[in-house]
Amino acid sequence: MGLKLRVLSTLDTAKTQLYHFKAIIIAGMGLFSDAYDLFRMPPVTILLCRLYYSSHTDIPPVVGSAMLAVPLLGTALGQLMFGLLGDKVGRRRVYGFAPAIMVFASFGCGFSICRSRTCVLSLALFRFVLGVGIGGDYPLSATIMSEFANKRTRGAFIAAVFSMQGFGILFSSMATMSVDLAWRIILMLGAVPAAITFYWRMKMPETARYTALVEHNVVQAAKDMGKVMDVNMNQIMEETSSSSIHHPSDYPLFSKQFRNHHGQDLFTCAATWFLVDVVFYSSNLFQSHIYKSFLPNDINSFNAFEHAYHVAKLQAIIAICSTIPGYWFTVYFIDRIGRRKIQMFGFSLTAAVLFSIGVPYNAYWKNSNIGFMFLYGSTFFFSNFGPNTTTFIVPAELFPARFRTTCHGISGAAGKAGAIVGSIAFLWGSIAFLGVHYEIFLKFHNGPKSDLDGPDWIGLDLKPDLNRTELDLNRT
Repeated sequence: MGLKLRVLSTLDTAKTQLYHFKAIIIAGMGLFSDAYDLFRMPPVTILLCRLYYSSHTDIPPVVGSAMLAVPLLGTALGQLMFGLLGDKVGRRRVYGFAPAIMVFASFGCGFSICRSRTCVLSLALFRFVLGVGIGGDYPLSATIMSEFANKRTRGAFIAAVFSMQGFGILFSSMATMSVDLAWRIILMLGAVPAAITFYWRMKMPETARYTALVEHNVVQAAKDMGKVMDVNMNQIMEETSSSSIHHPSDYPLFSKQFRNHHGQDLFTCAATWFLVDVVFYSSNLFQSHIYKSFLPNDINSFNAFEHAYHVAKLQAIIAICSTIPGYWFTVYFIDRIGRRKIQMFGFSLTAAVLFSIGVPYNAYWKNSNIGFMFLYGSTFFFSNFGPNTTTFIVPAELFPARFRTTCHGISGAAGKAGAIVGSIAFLWGSIAFLGVHYEIFLKFHNGPKSDLDGPDWIGLDLKPDLNRTELDLNRT
């Protein structure tokens, strides 16, 4: 078949090489920065509250809502914008802009000029810009890794990129635990990994799949692949020049053809990402609230840095014992047992643990710190060895090359909408009910039925316009 170009077949069957691991680091450092920038706010919020809102035990809810929602809105915008640009002008051409924006915004956050509570206004502005850069990194990193990877280990490679999010969460806690650092320095440190990756991203070639399938330049695709991978260039060039190249029908994103071929997949990817982020972000961003009963009784007598240190220490323990292992369990198992099974397993176990925490909370867990913390940490493990990772991977594999980053961006933006809903609801709900109860999460038990009842995607070819057909055939 004309669409099965030799250059793409070579990518699918290529052995694992050094460049694959280099691509994991280059793309993964973006996710490291993303996690650091988004999840460093619990200890920073404590510092802001103590420095500028000394009459409050917590930051005012309106201010807290703005500080949480603004960067998430920026992230959703960045996912949509960079996802569209990635398909229109190429992955490589826009890949360096995301870390550049993060570097600028991180320094802007640290240099927010003020010494009063009005500082949150300028801080919120730079946090929005930071969110745009973070959002841009999601669809581009996932798609670039999926298009460089071979078929056999593609899921593990994308999961490895996403696993850097766990190390970003850990690093944000460790930075805060250095009590000599002020909140401005904590914020600016997010520029470091983003700046490191900028140069290497600019040196990366365009993905061969994009060049061949979207730009229809198979010769250039073969040359680009030869620059970074150990392949037989003469054989590729001969078979490419002698084969007929069939261009797929160029129907647009907003068309009946797209809706028929990929509409259900896009809705399912977006819906599952929305639901998992309702829980994942509210749990991560409000750890300082959840840890209140685990902090020293005289915590209010501590200074701002000591208070933030104790919260960051608990965050680091959870990250090391639960969050990071969950990511790497996915890396190991995803190409062995499949995306669908891991997603079903993660959703179900997370719901079961949250149910076990929420329903008997007053009877069993209110005065049992060890039991509560074990179950609470398990929610992060089963989220990451489950839907939090699979929702990042599947959109990078399921759609044709010319729609891939756009659809990933749309799915991710839906996830950030869920993060906003969960975070704001958690903040105001905890104020209204004076407690942290998890029953509100039970509605998200299994995610959309269409995603969980469908086939798996192990070894799926990244061919244009054929993925939906393959999946339909696999159902029968």
